[in-house]
Amino acid sequence: MRSAGPQTRRDPTPRERAALVALLGDEDPEVFHAVKKRLLECAPESAAWLKEAVLDPDPCVRRHAQEVVRAIARQNADWRFLDFCRRHREEMDLEEGLWLLAATRYPEINIEAYRALLDQFAAELDQRLPRQRRSLACLAVMNDFLFNELRFRGNLEDFHDPDNSYFNRVIDRRTGNPISLCALYWLLARRVGLPVVGVNMPLHFLCRFQTARETVFIDAFNRGKLLTRTDCIRFLQEHGPGFEETALAPATARKTLRRFCLNLQQTYLSRRLTEEAARLGRYLRALDG
Repeated sequence: MRSAGPQTRRDPTPRERAALVALLGDEDPEVFHAVKKRLLECAPESAAWLKEAVLDPDPCVRRHAQEVVRAIARQNADWRFLDFCRRHREEMDLEEGLWLLAATRYPEINIEAYRALLDQFAAELDQRLPRQRRSLACLAVMNDFLFNELRFRGNLEDFHDPDNSYFNRVIDRRTGNPISLCALYWLLARRVGLPVVGVNMPLHFLCRFQTARETVFIDAFNRGKLLTRTDCIRFLQEHGPGFEETALAPATARKTLRRFCLNLQQTYLSRRLTEEAARLGRYLRALDG
């Protein structure tokens, strides 16, 4: 069954398939570009033709076949993520969206294995937390677990590294940007029953812990530092566009995913990676639709 992406042109004949695979051994970049383009037009079926080519004794054939197979996998992941963005509204499944976004850059990732790892983190955290999940003491336990025991931290050395926004790499490297670390905090808190949500504050994404008695904001990028509402207002007045009440409202999953994509687009534009930036532009249009 063909993926839910753009329709291909005519399917190649068996003879043309064999010719395309044979041309993977051509070192001419222009030839390879043309062959790759044609194979992508025939995706996902063309991935099956390349199974033998990725094991070919010719290193050029192997290299080119592997590159095309990965490009097909990224194209399929691109279609899946776009379809997800178009089908779901504000309260989409944020975690699913983050994994699908990560697969557009790392199509080989084992999403179920990462989900299981988050479940494991949550199970360990759950054992440490007090039974009463509505006290600030819970945040001290969570901060110690995430930032001391697991050693997650804000990436101050390379703040604009694209990997700070791909959730698999955040978990692999134990570092990220404000929104990715807050998303991790948010998703773990949800697993263990803590009243934590994301807050799409301009310039610096936060989490919010709120009960009937108290409200605090959590800066996961800075090791879970707790902030008051006054702290947030002061930050926006000093560094941002000024304070509006909506700045501290809970973020929907859709708005959070959109901010991930916007961060990535800006990063790619700053690095002059125009194709990657254009890809993120498609995601933003789907999320705005």
